[in-house]
Amino acid sequence: MFKSLKRSAKGAAVPHEKGTAGMATVKMATPAHVIIPMSMHIGAPAEPVVKKGDQVFVGTLIGKAGGFVSANIYSSVSGTVEGVAPFRMVNGPVCQAIAIASDGQQTVDPSCAPPVVTDKKSLLAAVQACGLVGLGGAGFPTHVKLAADTIDTLLINAAECEPYLTTDTREMLECSDTIISGISAVMKYCNIPNCIIGIERNKPECIDLMCSLVRDMPGVSVKPLPMRYPQGAEKTLVETCTGREVPQVGPSGKPGLPGDVGCIIMNVTSVSTLGKFLKTGIPLTTKRLTVEGDAIAKPQNIEVPIGTLYRDVIEACGGIKPDVELGKIIFGGPMMGGASPSADFPVLKQNNGLLLFSRKMAALPDPEPCIRCGRCITACPMGLEPVVIVEAFGQKDFDTMKARCVDLCVACGSCTYACPAKRPVAQNMALAKAWYMGELRKGGK
Repeated sequence: MFKSLKRSAKGAAVPHEKGTAGMATVKMATPAHVIIPMSMHIGAPAEPVVKKGDQVFVGTLIGKAGGFVSANIYSSVSGTVEGVAPFRMVNGPVCQAIAIASDGQQTVDPSCAPPVVTDKKSLLAAVQACGLVGLGGAGFPTHVKLAADTIDTLLINAAECEPYLTTDTREMLECSDTIISGISAVMKYCNIPNCIIGIERNKPECIDLMCSLVRDMPGVSVKPLPMRYPQGAEKTLVETCTGREVPQVGPSGKPGLPGDVGCIIMNVTSVSTLGKFLKTGIPLTTKRLTVEGDAIAKPQNIEVPIGTLYRDVIEACGGIKPDVELGKIIFGGPMMGGASPSADFPVLKQNNGLLLFSRKMAALPDPEPCIRCGRCITACPMGLEPVVIVEAFGQKDFDTMKARCVDLCVACGSCTYACPAKRPVAQNMALAKAWYMGELRKGGK
């Protein structure tokens, strides 16, 4: 580890493609069908509590959390359950999913009502009832995160450092009231005295707005962040906002967490969603997406029911340009998002973007031999040595990979972006980490 290099100073200078930042969110017409997987979060899948033929409404519980580290899942449309069956997710795993035919009415479940919150216990119950997970992409159940004690700082991640994505930007500009109410509730009931809202400097209108709103809020401040990817990574965010360094290995012997240095991180849309739930009682059922790329006819920010198929979102945005051959569909941002093999997959809770690129734009350059320039090392926000780790993986050198802490890789893509030889370093790092973790579960060597 390079202790002399701060994580906040590392990363990659990716271009800030934010063409939809000034576009107000458009609400999508209700699709005819949705497919809602029971695994849209880190942890145990939810357990289906409806069956074929059941009538459901917007906000009807259809999947009950399968454990403490899990999350409730609700119907995003009103209509009739078409079936409950195994479904292969876009990233490979299979889970149960519920298909619902919409009646087009979007009738809200009569049981939806604002929760009564009086203390931390009832706040955590409300967060669970909301079905809230980290909406920045990780999908970690929020009630688990907020259950931590000895926290003195709430960090709001509004960096939105991925190119193209502008959903958090629109959340700040369109829903600032619920961001503030969500922050106030978390600080009050979790007894957290300080809050820092971290926003990259390429969003001056958001910085100005949030500064004006928190000016009279004790303990709350706004921190303009450097325009360097990945400012939104949790360890980088903690270091940039507080000056504290999350340990590589925490007290438990596992990789360190923000809680080890007294911090909790919530995505800005997550805390806003909590504010909305406390006001309306309607759980998490919709998601704002940035639909962008050179292949889409009408780039925009669009709010869709969770479970809407990509193809329906694409159609709502004007479809693919007639003179363009679609080359790649990416869910999420270009740095950490994944490629979808087709448009027949549903929007999940933690999805923030749908990027449609032409074949020309999506074509990868031919990699050249590694010149051992070390730029992947300089770019890594975790202080890892990708070139060494990838070489060790090729030789199945478990001990070197352990010594070089491959398990700390967060798959941010900075190493690949920085590589002048255009080698798929991040992809190889992901394979190396998967192999290493598999060997570790077997007992190591």
